[in-house]
Amino acid sequence: MYFDWTYLVFVVPAMIFAMIASASVDSTFKKYSQQLSSRGITGAQAARFVLDKNGLQNIPIETISGKLTDHYDPRSNVIRLSSDVYSGTSTAAIGVACHEVGHAIQHATGYTPIKIRTAIVPITNIGSKMAVPLILIGIILSSLGEFFVWLAYAGVILYSLTVVFQLVTLPTEFNASHRALVTIRDNGILTNDELAGARKVLTAAAMTYVAALAVAFGQLLRLLIIVSGGRSRRN
Repeated sequence: MYFDWTYLVFVVPAMIFAMIASASVDSTFKKYSQQLSSRGITGAQAARFVLDKNGLQNIPIETISGKLTDHYDPRSNVIRLSSDVYSGTSTAAIGVACHEVGHAIQHATGYTPIKIRTAIVPITNIGSKMAVPLILIGIILSSLGEFFVWLAYAGVILYSLTVVFQLVTLPTEFNASHRALVTIRDNGILTNDELAGARKVLTAAAMTYVAALAVAFGQLLRLLIIVSGGRSRRN
């Protein structure tokens, strides 16, 4: 029976980290959903205020089903907020709503990391679908010649695009949160105590992206070791 030690060493710890980060987001959002804004404004109202403040009156705000499904859609140029965030008056709702506005501002101002992320999305999607098949074919047929060994390495290179995507995502997410918190503070949308709650929610959310990078990087190391090991056995 084959024991894949690479999965245990490189992927499992990262997946545990990802599960912890996901649970932290849920618990933190739930906690600060109970901390209501003293001004009584909703997430949608806060988002609208920040958009207008930055000259983005053309961007509409819509509701979307689900929990924490909030996002900015650059193709439709619209911000979509889950119902809890759209109509919620909590520090959590306002923090999340303004975070999505941060992404809209990034696109409007040509923020470099988000331009890079948007540009590599198509090739990342192709790479993630082709990587594993190429690696499997390369390893299985490696005994037939060097070409198939390099085919497996090509699969690893394609998978590395996923890591690049996750890496570029980090500054994009942290910057959107920073923009949100600065705007909230400078415009008195939340008090200092309330702002601390919003910051904790956004920090917990940011850790899920750190975890996603860790999982992708761990998987990349695993695939590289497997392919290199197969080549060593062949030689």
